[in-house]
Amino acid sequence: MAMSVGGSEEGAMMAEINTTPLVDVMLVLLIIFLITVPVITKTINLQLPHAVNIPTETKPENITIAVDANGRYYWNDREVPASGGQDALLERLKTIAVMKPQPEVHVRADKNVRYEYVGRVVVLTQRAGILKVGFITEPDRGIRGMRAR
Repeated sequence: MAMSVGGSEEGAMMAEINTTPLVDVMLVLLIIFLITVPVITKTINLQLPHAVNIPTETKPENITIAVDANGRYYWNDREVPASGGQDALLERLKTIAVMKPQPEVHVRADKNVRYEYVGRVVVLTQRAGILKVGFITEPDRGIRGMRAR
């Protein structure tokens, strides 16, 4: 505890605030909160899905739509004409949507493409009635792959 030593009068009031008891109380409260907060926090018990990287089975009937960094669309390695743009892509998607069985659409997008262009492809597939849409990505190479670069 802090104590005032010296002074002109023995019975005079101390004009300074003694913060030592305040700090002691705050430290005790901090320790109590650190111990009790994890016990109080309750979460909903859920069974979250586990992600498994399964190699894509490329079937001849699957359609691959690629989007390059400039937002150009490619239908199975052939560029969709910019003049037709989204309407041409939508018409092609509608023609495959009626096929039995319906082929899957795989979207390959450049790492640097704006999300807007990928979102347009997803919306167009939904409007056309395509049920299965997948995204093609590069497998995670981990730390070793990063060091090799």
